[in-house]
Amino acid sequence: MAEWAKKFRKWHRWLAVPMLILVPISAVLKLSGQGSLMAAIPAWEQIQSLLILLLALTGGYLYLFRLISRRRRSKRRSPAELSRTA
Repeated sequence: MAEWAKKFRKWHRWLAVPMLILVPISAVLKLSGQGSLMAAIPAWEQIQSLLILLLALTGGYLYLFRLISRRRRSKRRSPAELSRTA
């Protein structure tokens, strides 16, 4: 696996942890009518938006990396190898 993919996978995992904490807390506060508490922390929604954006970027990279590496592997195989495996 490429070094960048390993780093992105680690970053993606570490970004997921705060999201797993922030999103349920935010949902509970909004649904319970405690919106004033969220208004006291003005950057609350901005932090969530930034984390979601970073998760989307790293997740997209990891998804595309898998597809691209699979395509490269299939192109490297010779037609003789393909006929033996079929």
